[in-house]
Amino acid sequence: MVVIGSVRSPKLDACRRHRSSVLADAAVWSLIQEMELTPKPALVDARGPGAHRDMNLAMLRRSALALRETFFSIVARAFEAELSIDLREDLTALGREGEKSMLAETKGVNTHRGAIWTLGLLCAATSMLGSSAIEPEEVCMLAGLLARLPDRNAVPQLSHGLLAYQRYGARGARGEAENGFPNLVANALPMLKKSRGDGGSEIQARLNAFLSIMEKLEDTCLLYRGGPRALAVARHGARKSLDLGGAATKEGMQALLGLDASLLRMGASPGGSADLLAGALFLEAAEKEFGYTEN
Repeated sequence: MVVIGSVRSPKLDACRRHRSSVLADAAVWSLIQEMELTPKPALVDARGPGAHRDMNLAMLRRSALALRETFFSIVARAFEAELSIDLREDLTALGREGEKSMLAETKGVNTHRGAIWTLGLLCAATSMLGSSAIEPEEVCMLAGLLARLPDRNAVPQLSHGLLAYQRYGARGARGEAENGFPNLVANALPMLKKSRGDGGSEIQARLNAFLSIMEKLEDTCLLYRGGPRALAVARHGARKSLDLGGAATKEGMQALLGLDASLLRMGASPGGSADLLAGALFLEAAEKEFGYTEN
């Protein structure tokens, strides 16, 4: 793996190394928590591969674990760093190396490219705050500023997100990031808190947060696999489930499972929504660990 700057320098101070380790672990943990959450409409979970016949939970777990070094390097490079194009390009280079590690582990299957983008930005923005208290809204705002900076070394890649943009004008994960992750700030994080406050279980809270993301996100994974109809079905189904009480009620869960069946018939899955759920779980973990002013 390419390591930029002083990521592995013996001079790496204790605070920086501690943050890098904790936040890298939190990023991997959030990926594993998201993938194991069940039932998720048309996505890999404990029931099976969903619409992804080339993936399973074991592969996703190996992929997530293979990315720990990438997240560690991103956090260490960004620690107390100033916002700059140089930082953006260094982080992108680390992300590309992470993609190589992912593809080597999965034998070419794209399991977490979108998650590397989302969690990489959130890891970097969290680390840029140094030893300051972590506030998710500030992290998302800073991540958005970072995402909007140009990368002079970028090489256009033919990805599902790019194809969806060319066909439908959807900005997907890139637009979400450049706008400061509004789905995390306005939907996922408040829904997690509300569902727990209403007495829901952790699984129910996470499923409801996932539905709240799906209802609003212009998910290019859905668009690529099923076009505008799949996106409309997903959004309508998510809203219907939430209106019926979400995962905490029998009616809401039946609507969720009905959405699952509809998307499976279309061969479409909300992978972008899953990446953002992992981002929400990461932000909560970071705030829990560092959500106070350190002395």
